[in-house]
Amino acid sequence: MIDYFKRALAADGILTLTIDQPDAQANVMDRHFIDGLEHHVNAALADDAVKGVLLTSAKSSFVAGADLKTLEASLAEPKDAATLYAECRPFSALLRRIETGGKPFACALNGAALGGGFEIALACHYRCAADVRSLRVGLPEVGVGLLPGAGGTQRLLRMLGVARALPLLLQGSQLKAQAALEMGLVDAVVPAEDLLETARAWLLGSPDPTKAWDRKGFRVPGGQSPLEPAIAQLFLGSNAATGAGTLYNLPAPQAILSCLYEGMQLPMDKALDIECKYFVKLNLDPVAGNMIRTLFINKGKADRLMHRPQGVERRVHRKVGVLGAGLMGAGLALVAAEAGVDVVLIDRDQAAADKGKDYARSRLARDVEKGRSTQEKMDATLARIVSATDYALLDGASLVVEAVFEDRAVKAEVFARAEAALAPGAVLASNTSALPITGLASTLARKDAFIGLHFFSPVERMPLVEVIRGDDTSDEALAHALDFVAQLGKTPVLVNDSPGFFTSRFIGAFINEGVAMVAEGVAPALIEQAARLVGYPVGPLAISDEVGLDLAYKGALQRARDGGPGYKPGASVPVISELVVRHGRHGRKNGQGFYDYDAAGKRLWPGLADIWPRAENQPSLEEVKARMLYAQLVDAARCMADGVLLDAADGDVGACLGVGFPAYLGGPFAAMDTLGMPRLIERSEQLARDVSAERYALPELVYQMARSGQSFYGKRALTPPARRKGEAR
Repeated sequence: MIDYFKRALAADGILTLTIDQPDAQANVMDRHFIDGLEHHVNAALADDAVKGVLLTSAKSSFVAGADLKTLEASLAEPKDAATLYAECRPFSALLRRIETGGKPFACALNGAALGGGFEIALACHYRCAADVRSLRVGLPEVGVGLLPGAGGTQRLLRMLGVARALPLLLQGSQLKAQAALEMGLVDAVVPAEDLLETARAWLLGSPDPTKAWDRKGFRVPGGQSPLEPAIAQLFLGSNAATGAGTLYNLPAPQAILSCLYEGMQLPMDKALDIECKYFVKLNLDPVAGNMIRTLFINKGKADRLMHRPQGVERRVHRKVGVLGAGLMGAGLALVAAEAGVDVVLIDRDQAAADKGKDYARSRLARDVEKGRSTQEKMDATLARIVSATDYALLDGASLVVEAVFEDRAVKAEVFARAEAALAPGAVLASNTSALPITGLASTLARKDAFIGLHFFSPVERMPLVEVIRGDDTSDEALAHALDFVAQLGKTPVLVNDSPGFFTSRFIGAFINEGVAMVAEGVAPALIEQAARLVGYPVGPLAISDEVGLDLAYKGALQRARDGGPGYKPGASVPVISELVVRHGRHGRKNGQGFYDYDAAGKRLWPGLADIWPRAENQPSLEEVKARMLYAQLVDAARCMADGVLLDAADGDVGACLGVGFPAYLGGPFAAMDTLGMPRLIERSEQLARDVSAERYALPELVYQMARSGQSFYGKRALTPPARRKGEAR
């Protein structure tokens, strides 16, 4: 056994167990961790010299959660309920032994304790937290399709009652130290230097190591039974709200409700059995596996810059430039300044540049007003942004991002001026969402220093950056661009150059199918509601209005001018053109698009039926849902076959974090694996026959995968076809 615990027994009988995983920056829960904890707990309970146990960590956090490598390996293994239950229930039983072993356990939380780490803390009889900014406690498992499986639901229920426990569990809340103290989830918050002594003092006070729920006459706070009128009403309302919020695509919230409903009617040990059974059930559901892989494992790999070229020295960017002070450029300047980077924000005139800085000022002032920041921090951040028109101020910048209009001529002009001001080794990037990077680089003297950095709006809230490597982009430019993304705390995905890259063409497939159905006479309300039921945050018509129908029209014209092998305009182009050119409907920006907008809200424009009369026989809800979903799955498969994507992980993370693909599906490649290649082929071919042979034509790659039994993940995972630099698009 590899022991992660350092044991120190003092003369006063207090045993300190310090978690210190060898050769790791954080403690993670793997087999060695669990075996070590069980060994030391059993030994402490059996040793008469031990009067109390103090659990703490030698790392900057307490326990970081599950081990990623173990999790990833488990996703590739076939599962059955009996085996999973036999693996999971013993850990819950171990924490119960801490609780009922007859000796007091205190937990000294020096840093974050989330998920299983916080479940360990909850099993202890006393929790003391250090008053440090980085400390968070909570049970966020619902965010990856699971629930706490080692007593978390039942201990929160018994400590807080249903009304207070439910929101924490359903939202996966992560609480700061003071908030946790006010909730009663920690017993004390003290300066970091006093943490261990405070916990030791409690242990030396001869405390009673019996939890409240193990004493006779215990009642759950706020109500003991779900049959009590107030509690029954709470469950009814929560069940309805959860169903409405998730549209029953996410099983974890419903399972959490069931755990509390059933658990409060049972003694603790029986309730823990119930919790473990629901935990196993969720683990067997593909939703949890897909969410864990994409939102936890693959996102973690992306955050650690899995595509960063080796052998290139890391660069800390201290000064950057942003060209264009519109919404995107202003947001980027704000995020960079908040990350401690000096920013030169340039626009065509001083008023436009100042307006971009004012955007940062208003956003920061809102944070100060709400108590999320201070005036001093706001002033320091604003001092790092220089709004200007003079490109000479870019001298000394290690990276510049262009964020001007999607117009090749305008971009070429600002590129030339920026390149002239930049020193050798600086990176020049474009925030274009669709124009091929290699083509944009054609006017530059140093094409190897050019790359695409596609941010999403609003930059300060959207976590994703799509990094686009052009045919001439060097390893150094790629590495230093990724370093910049990491400095901003964003998640990068890497793609090869192509019109629309991945995210724009992927969301475009969804929008194209929805808009095409309008022209076919499908009721717009049916289209929008079907999209919501699949799990998209908003429907394709609403997205079109938000992006701007006029921008989509201009983009279609540009794409037509660019042409290229096999180019054909999308089925949505005639609809967009009709609305923009003949009816002047540009989307939300002018209050007229697929929807009408006014102070009361938005409503689908009745005039759509005059232009495209409703078909007498409307398609079924399931057919409309399938058309939008499979249009995207097919397009994602093409992106992989064409070498636009380097890895399925990039596609799944990019789809979920960038363009709102339903997280419960885990991204298009996780969704295709869940369906299986034969079923994907069968349904796509049916849609090709019924709707559009062109839009639903799968690439040969998928048929090869079906014949060889391959998938995008797992033991028989596909090796993505690598496109060579300079290969024709």
